[in-house]
Amino acid sequence: MKHFLSYINDSIKTHWDKPAITNFGAETYTYGQLAEGIEKYHIFFEEAGIKKGDKVALYARNSAEWAIAYFATLTYDAVTVPFLPDFLPSAVVELSCFSDCKVIIADEIAINGIKADEKLIPQLETIKGFAGIINVKDISVVYASIESFANAGKDIQSHYSSRFPDGLTPALVNYYKEEKDMEAVVEISFTSGTTSATSKGVVLPARSLSVNLEFGRREVPACVDGHIFAILPMAHMFGQTFDVLFPLSSGCHVFVMPGKPTPARLLGGLAIVKPFMFLTVPMVIEKIFKSKVFPQLRKFPAKYLLKVPLLDKLVLNKVRKALLDAFGNGFTVGMIIGGAALNREVEDLLKRMKFPYVVGYGMTECGPLISYRDKSEYVKYSCGTAAHPIELRIDSANPRRVLGEIQVKGDAVMLGYYNNEEATKSTFTADGWLKTGDMGLLDAKNNLFIKGRCKNMILTGSGQNIYPEEIEDKINNLPYVMESLVVGRKNAIVALVVPDYDAGKKDGLSEEELNKLVNDNVLALNDELAAYSKIGYTEMRRDPFEKTPKQSIRRFMYS
Repeated sequence: MKHFLSYINDSIKTHWDKPAITNFGAETYTYGQLAEGIEKYHIFFEEAGIKKGDKVALYARNSAEWAIAYFATLTYDAVTVPFLPDFLPSAVVELSCFSDCKVIIADEIAINGIKADEKLIPQLETIKGFAGIINVKDISVVYASIESFANAGKDIQSHYSSRFPDGLTPALVNYYKEEKDMEAVVEISFTSGTTSATSKGVVLPARSLSVNLEFGRREVPACVDGHIFAILPMAHMFGQTFDVLFPLSSGCHVFVMPGKPTPARLLGGLAIVKPFMFLTVPMVIEKIFKSKVFPQLRKFPAKYLLKVPLLDKLVLNKVRKALLDAFGNGFTVGMIIGGAALNREVEDLLKRMKFPYVVGYGMTECGPLISYRDKSEYVKYSCGTAAHPIELRIDSANPRRVLGEIQVKGDAVMLGYYNNEEATKSTFTADGWLKTGDMGLLDAKNNLFIKGRCKNMILTGSGQNIYPEEIEDKINNLPYVMESLVVGRKNAIVALVVPDYDAGKKDGLSEEELNKLVNDNVLALNDELAAYSKIGYTEMRRDPFEKTPKQSIRRFMYS
């Protein structure tokens, strides 16, 4: 296993004049300019008295500048502490204090959020050695707690020119001067999760990022000069590892999409970028299918042709071509989906039309990858097989037939939770396996099938186990349903449903009529469910459920 920084080092030197990362529709930085930005941060850190091993918070929305700050911190041998942009400023300040961050690198929106609350700056000053806040856009100081920090931001360009009078060249780049400790902490990732209101800091050593990067480079075909369209939050391990670290270690050109990926904006960008692979979460794909694909397939004559052998292939080939055109026709790897289970109706159609896709599985605690399978071998509804060299087991007497918790171990696994010995201890088994909290099965070829979260399981009075995700999957396929959540209350299974009132209004349905239609359709699903898992009643909701950045519902908020 090679240290991940050695790959970044070699990629920058090899692809110096090639485009590295672009703010979609705006600035482009070459690999050489990426190196220049890294060096300016290093000069700043040195002048400000930031030491190797110090923690540097990164609180900003996706951008090329985010990636420069991220690599600058890692190559300086500091510890990066990335915060999701959805985190409230008060939470970021609290967690920065908890993890002893010496610097916060932030964008304009985050900076204004911190400054707007007069209690937050004084709170940051309680951190021993806290230096200040930098604007990620131009490495300018927006708040300084110590004089050396304020002065460090004044003359970066002159210091840079003095250090590199003839300019920076590939020969002068060396982020890997000696063998580095694979157990050294490189990142603390605070995960919002879906089952707890309290964030935990996942402590990741160099080996975790390194083994994930090596797996990606081994499994994905050479992508030099290929394009990536990055829409996932860079502060989340899925996006960070495979939309930032992996492509930029391989000579790719990353296009960063600003803002929320609505179907129209996303498809417009994909058609321009023509990515060789596209990382996404199920909700994004499901929205595209609900708004663009399913309405066409449910109309005459497609609805009837899909039921006729041979003619169905004509329809499916047409849909497949339209989708590939929309995605830019640049796929060699295809679409990689992770973060949650993919809706079965969507996956059935993807598989039926032979669209290039896979569903993988991971978690922050593994930096993130746990399982994956190339599209040529991927089995529908699975999450692939264990991402070698990670080991995977099901805590069950019969993993082929009896559900059990998915447990893993290997170099990808975290060191623990920052300053939380109790949570760390409870997350590992006595023999050292990480408990994922997910329930699953393995087939004869060791493909992993996830059935739901352990904590989401509903135990009925008769002792039956119900996994609400399986019922929600059926509900979400119904007309006029935006999303749903199934909960257990006393002696009843209850479906909380968010109807699509806009679509109903467009089709001439009053709110009362729409609620009745959705309610009737949901209860009609009972004919497909086992007696112990039938839905007792529904509750309609006007507001969408609160979600994590990877678009999973924060289930702990609802009962």
